[in-house]
Amino acid sequence: MYSLAFSVLFVSFLVLTLTLRFWLASRQIRHVLTHRGAVPAEFADKIPLGAHQKAADYTIAKTKFGLVTMGVSYCTLIGFTLLGGLQWLALTVFPLSGDGMRYQIALLVAFAAVSGLIDLPFDYYRQFVLEKRFGFNKMTPALFFADLVKGVLLGAAIGLPLIWVVLTLMAKTGDLWWLYAWAVWSGFQLLLMVLYPTVIAPLFNKFTPLADESLKARIEGLMARVGFASKGLFVMDGSKRSAHGNAYFSGFGANKRIVFFDTLLERLAPREIEAVLAHELGHFKLKHIVKRIALMFALSLAFLALLGWLKNQLWFFTGLGVDPLLPPGQPNDAMALILFMLVLPVFAFLLGPLSSLSSRKHEFEADAFAAKHSDAGDLVSALVKMYEDNASTLTPDPLHSAFYDSHPPASVRIRHLNLAATQ
Repeated sequence: MYSLAFSVLFVSFLVLTLTLRFWLASRQIRHVLTHRGAVPAEFADKIPLGAHQKAADYTIAKTKFGLVTMGVSYCTLIGFTLLGGLQWLALTVFPLSGDGMRYQIALLVAFAAVSGLIDLPFDYYRQFVLEKRFGFNKMTPALFFADLVKGVLLGAAIGLPLIWVVLTLMAKTGDLWWLYAWAVWSGFQLLLMVLYPTVIAPLFNKFTPLADESLKARIEGLMARVGFASKGLFVMDGSKRSAHGNAYFSGFGANKRIVFFDTLLERLAPREIEAVLAHELGHFKLKHIVKRIALMFALSLAFLALLGWLKNQLWFFTGLGVDPLLPPGQPNDAMALILFMLVLPVFAFLLGPLSSLSSRKHEFEADAFAAKHSDAGDLVSALVKMYEDNASTLTPDPLHSAFYDSHPPASVRIRHLNLAATQ
């Protein structure tokens, strides 16, 4: 009875989220297409009509491609669950892996491999057809597959020990396993923040110290004004993969470093670079990063506690097309992890606007910080160039933007900055 009820609930949420996502995407396409013919008045003297139309076409193409990948992901989800794909995978893996921990890890690896193979053609199309069509792709197929191999090896080196620890805790520490697993996972995430800038990121990109002394002096002056300590200013060779540009800081504690894409430095003037960095530093000084980390830890604790309860409920497995007693005598902890990872995004989808709302609030606050510690007009001009260079639409559908976008729409954001510039 409970299994059937959970199956109905799961299918209901699938239909609801699929319908909502399709409706929002359709609104986005119609709205962007409707406003394709003219640059918004506030940008008319800054962005050419051709660039505006390219951004519209790029947005529409990405949205349509997103509809295709969304359909495939939903079909894959149903195939794994209600159509018995995971049960077949478990029965296939068991004779090859043996029992116990080997079986559980092999099941997780097999699931990751199948999922990755399904995603691979779409990732390749996105990079070498969609991005290339609009002039953004700089990556070669050899680099694409080299990154893929590195990512798989890195994921195995990092993920397999973590999986082993979590599965061991699930098996041996009783009903509070989720609390111990959360402590391990939280410590692991903090360790990654420390290691990422100096160990992980250099595996994929080359980082060189910023050589422009005048720009370096300007940035160091900004950091001194806002009280930010960094272990260095670096330029990343982002142009070997994409024409998109950005700047960010990474690391944790004393290991923080500031990174500029080489494409960004080529496009922006020194004053604009300073303003963009002031915005990024605003996130740090206003404790947005700490707040996001704290929220991530709190949500992970709640979700692991929920999983701790669900993994002992027979209907959780049978309602999703899995018999937890197959193969006979084997623990179902790995299957519980897989099922939870699959269904959580479906049930949590409607919470997305809350995350977007919080993120947009932080963006406004970081913009205000940048306007206080640099020139608001410089940030506006930098943003306009970045919107143009990255083909970001200036006319998103308001509802689509409110639901998905972590940044405010261009017109709203620049209106706030222009107001700050006059004060």
